[in-house]
Amino acid sequence: MMFSMTSSNQIRILATIPLLVSLSLQAAPPQVNVFKTTTCGCCAKWVDHMRANGFNPIVKDVPSTAEYRLRYRVPDQLQSCHTAIVDGYTIEGHVPAADIHRLLRTRPKAKGLAVPGMPLGSPGMESSRRDSYSVLLFTSDGGASVFKKYTGD
Repeated sequence: MMFSMTSSNQIRILATIPLLVSLSLQAAPPQVNVFKTTTCGCCAKWVDHMRANGFNPIVKDVPSTAEYRLRYRVPDQLQSCHTAIVDGYTIEGHVPAADIHRLLRTRPKAKGLAVPGMPLGSPGMESSRRDSYSVLLFTSDGGASVFKKYTGD
């Protein structure tokens, strides 16, 4: 049995290919490569936060995250307990998913985002108390500016 297609059917099929490719690309959540130690429970909670907010975290448990902070040039004063990479940006610490979505949407010329330390109330550090903290946008030369401020209790 031979299948024959009219040219108008072929055109319709060809016209839908870009739409299908676009939909499949939009449907794929951004992949986040996370480097954390096996014993860090707050890092695992941050990974859950990322997954719940539309990201696809790929976790690599490592003996120490120091090597990854150095490799991805996280300034010493911005260090935290885990380092992640998403679409070429470095994410250090308990950065909220909403700020990472904004980073990916606006694409500033920067190395990445960081939440230094481990402030209570940040994603993965949930508590009955919330500390004030800032998400910092940092550059390759070590400069940083406030990307978003969060107020505490």
